[in-house]
Amino acid sequence: MTDVGNSPRFSTRGLALSVALALLVGLAIGFGVTRLASAGTPADDSAAAGFARDMSTHHAQAVAMGMIAAKRGNAHEVRTLGEDIALTQQAQIGIMSQWLRDWGLNINSDAKPMAWMPDGDKALTNGNLMPGMATAQEMTALENATGKDADRLFLEMMIKHHLGGVHMVDAVLTQTDDPDVLWLAAGMKARQQLEISEMQQLQTTLAKR
Repeated sequence: MTDVGNSPRFSTRGLALSVALALLVGLAIGFGVTRLASAGTPADDSAAAGFARDMSTHHAQAVAMGMIAAKRGNAHEVRTLGEDIALTQQAQIGIMSQWLRDWGLNINSDAKPMAWMPDGDKALTNGNLMPGMATAQEMTALENATGKDADRLFLEMMIKHHLGGVHMVDAVLTQTDDPDVLWLAAGMKARQQLEISEMQQLQTTLAKR
């Protein structure tokens, strides 16, 4: 874990983000409590359940990548972005895990990744990796990178990771009518698209330093 207390920007941006995430979790719980009975409960093999499980796994890698950047990043923009991504996606993992508990489903499943998505097996890379996910070798390279190389590698990997996440979100948006899933998925897409733009701009900025 990074010593966020030593980050000059964490006390403002980080605190504000933490408050926003707390509100996000509270709002999600509220949605779950007040959802209409007519909406029904997603089945174990539904797109909603598959998305919640697979996106949680996808997010977990992003959290790991974000914390590496927060600790080892050279540029303060990269460290701050890493913290933000880790906090946001960890909170979203919590929301999706709570959905599965509320639906009476196991958090884990024996189903193949992306089985909930039409032709989902075609989206898998390097065996069973979901869209945009890094290989074990790539994660090791990021963990061992230092200085500007750490920044460069993190941005390259996270842009790819976010693009894959958006692809998964687009799929679930057409496969479910669950209001909670639609709400969170739309929010994920909007935020990750903004972060992709931010990271692309950072690549240009840092290349000039």
